[in-house]
Order: sequence, then structure tokens, then C-alpha cells
Amino acid sequence: MTAKLDPFAAAPTVMKPWFAASTAINASLEPALIELVKIRASQINQCANCLNMHTAEARAQGESEQRIYLLSAWREAPCYTPRERAALAWTDALTRLSEGHTQREAYSALAAEFSEEEQVKLTLMINIINGWNRLAVGFDLWIDPAAAKAAA
Repeated sequence: MTAKLDPFAAAPTVMKPWFAASTAINASLEPALIELVKIRASQINQCANCLNMHTAEARAQGESEQRIYLLSAWREAPCYTPRERAALAWTDALTRLSEGHTQREAYSALAAEFSEEEQVKLTLMINIINGWNRLAVGFDLWIDPAAAKAAA
């Protein structure tokens, strides 16, 4: 697969702050939770590039293969904490907005596990990964995880 264009070369003045925002939000919650959210949104959006990058990052942080593989069926898998489940439900709800109003159901679990500040940070992270998914899918991007880490 060959990328249609390089968004960083095509629009550096907007991609640079987008990347900076992504980096800042990445550091706002626990790393393992952030990677689970990124992987889950990327599964829903069928973004191979982001799945490749974030599963590699999760493994590098010590995430188990079992928990990575079971993310697509997280509701039935017993290996996630209540906090992770709340984050995954919120990720599913916000990533699938067009499918209905499930965010109302997901919010009560979110509010029970996350402070208001953390709710905003998580919601921004979900927005960021959904944006990256759309850039990667839309422009056929494929970035080697090692190259992305070196560039960061």
C-alpha cells in the first residue's frame, strides 16, 4: 500500500500542533489505559496502521497478548478492570456516535471511575485517536512503529 499523501509534508502548519496535542493528551492518563483505548477505537475504525502501532506500543509497555487479543470482545472478557471497562465503553460509545445514544449508558460507568478532569482527558484522547484513524485510513498511511517512535 502506498500513501496517497504525507499529511505532515502537505500541511505542516496544522499537523505540527495536531501532533503536539496528541502527545500532550497521551501523557494525561495512565499509559496502559491510553493504549487500550487507542487499540479499541482503531479496531472499530478498522485502521490497520494504528492497530499495528498501538499494539506494538502496548506490548513494549508490558501489556499481555491476551488482553490485546480480547479487546474486540472486552465486554465478555474478565481480564479488564472496572476503570478499563468504563474507558472502553466510553470509547465504543463516542467512536460509534452515529449508531445510537449509547454514550448515555456509558457515562454512568465513566463518572463512577474517572474524575471530571479525567473524563475530559479521556474524551480528548478518544477524539485524537479517532482523528488519527481517519487520517491513516483516508490517506492510506502505514508508519512503522519504530520510525514513529524515533520521530516523536
